[in-house]
Amino acid sequence: MALPNAVLFPHSLLPLHIFEAQYRKMLSYSLNGDRMFCVGLIKPGIDNVTQIADLCPIIGIGLIRACVENEDGASRLMLQGLARVRLIDWIQNMPFKIGRIELMESILENPIEADALGEKVKELCNRIAELGRPVPPNFGEHLKQIDSPEILSDVVAAAFVANPFQRQQLLEAMDVCERLRLLILFLRGYANEE
Repeated sequence: MALPNAVLFPHSLLPLHIFEAQYRKMLSYSLNGDRMFCVGLIKPGIDNVTQIADLCPIIGIGLIRACVENEDGASRLMLQGLARVRLIDWIQNMPFKIGRIELMESILENPIEADALGEKVKELCNRIAELGRPVPPNFGEHLKQIDSPEILSDVVAAAFVANPFQRQQLLEAMDVCERLRLLILFLRGYANEE
């Protein structure tokens, strides 16, 4: 699914409204199969996705957790992010696109640095809450249960980073420490902390 403003992170949920004919067919195909599909961010200035280069290179693959069809045939669903993938090529174009993908694994070369950066991320999340900024319900408790810097980066990015191209930068950062440093930069901007 090619979208102009949505990025799907692993370990996060993305609500979607499916109403276009091609995506209704894609949804039906997915529900009758493995219940998974990918979400890719359309590059700026592209109106109609015709080639792989029209999408950002790293995309998210997710599992349909819940789906409700409306009387008009449109559907509302909740997609749970599973992994980062790279779109290699199209193996089907019509009635909807099916791509060949490869799994992109995060790189964790310095676990000690990643843990320290993760603690800074948690500190900034607490600061954001103290400032009265919108925070998901029970988010503080949820953060306390996350001990993986990789998972932490995705959960916090999904909750706080609204700009789709900043989200895409985080999705494309394969090195966990690099991802956390970038996330800290975005969180500081959100908290108005210099």
